[in-house]
Amino acid sequence: MSLDASAAASLGTVRVVGTGLLGTSIALGLRACGVRVVLADPSPTALALARDVGAGEIDDGSVVADLVVVAAPPDVTAGVVAGELAARPGATVTDVASVKTGIVDALAAAGADLDRYVGGHPMAGRERSGPIAARADLFLGRPWVVCPAPRSQQPRVDAVRALVRALGATPMTLTPEAHDAAVAVVSHVPQVAASLVAARLREAPDTAVALAGQGLRDVTRIAGSDATLWAQILAANAEPVLGVLQQLHDDLGRVIRALTALTGTGPDDGARAALARLVEDGRAGRERIPGKHGAAPTPFEVVTVLLPDRPGQMARLFSDIGDAGINVEEFSLEHSPGQPVGLAGIWVLPAVREDLDRALTE
Repeated sequence: MSLDASAAASLGTVRVVGTGLLGTSIALGLRACGVRVVLADPSPTALALARDVGAGEIDDGSVVADLVVVAAPPDVTAGVVAGELAARPGATVTDVASVKTGIVDALAAAGADLDRYVGGHPMAGRERSGPIAARADLFLGRPWVVCPAPRSQQPRVDAVRALVRALGATPMTLTPEAHDAAVAVVSHVPQVAASLVAARLREAPDTAVALAGQGLRDVTRIAGSDATLWAQILAANAEPVLGVLQQLHDDLGRVIRALTALTGTGPDDGARAALARLVEDGRAGRERIPGKHGAAPTPFEVVTVLLPDRPGQMARLFSDIGDAGINVEEFSLEHSPGQPVGLAGIWVLPAVREDLDRALTE
């Protein structure tokens, strides 16, 4: 995937409101496609930084925008969108907030022009925030959900889809309600689960935390997210998230009952089967996660390589793999506690597993 200047050519002048990570990344990508971008932000510092990294020019109020992208915090997105619709009667207005139904409802209640509003949500981000962390290629190959409002005009929808293609993302169309239900399952509840598991580490003994391996890091990776932002997201999508958490609560209750039985304080009526069913259901669910490039999941085999923790070792490893003509499907690196070595996991197709073993051994 790459930036698409031909798709960008139809956009005209784009106004980006909000110069954080997403807004500035959108602006950088559009500028790389030759689009004129004007920037707005209530923070003069963020605005100046976005301009200085090449995201566009500061909007002095004289520019007529064809497309407005609102990249404001979720709790103020609806108000900013309403203001842009009122101030720019000819423009298509979209946003990048991670919750959609509440915005449509708020705009309808305010009497905003929903003919020109098309919601959007790029499924992309970084651990860092702000305009300095922005990248023109942030959205390459990533899904970007386009959520037309009930009255969105088709040319307005087409303009937002052109924006998505210009930035190298893959447009997907969902209703606002379907979007919010989907992200509750694949994004919002995983954030809650990761935070709950990570919170258990606050009071854990140092000896226990010292045993942490890659599994714990995988489960808790997103627990380092911004607390204020996620409080806004969860509040805005409360009903769908609550529904999934209630299902999770029921499943957790079954696990607790099974474990209680195995401690001898409850009836052991299939406790081990209940635990096995939990793991099996999880495995089956995980197998539904799309594979490489969004294709159907593909079974891989893992070759583990012990790497000394010193400069040049990873470069040497990948050079040897490349010389063998083998493609790496996925890669992981786990550092060994107390030892100056790392365990590199090389995911490859089963058909080339033996070839990779042989090449690295040689």
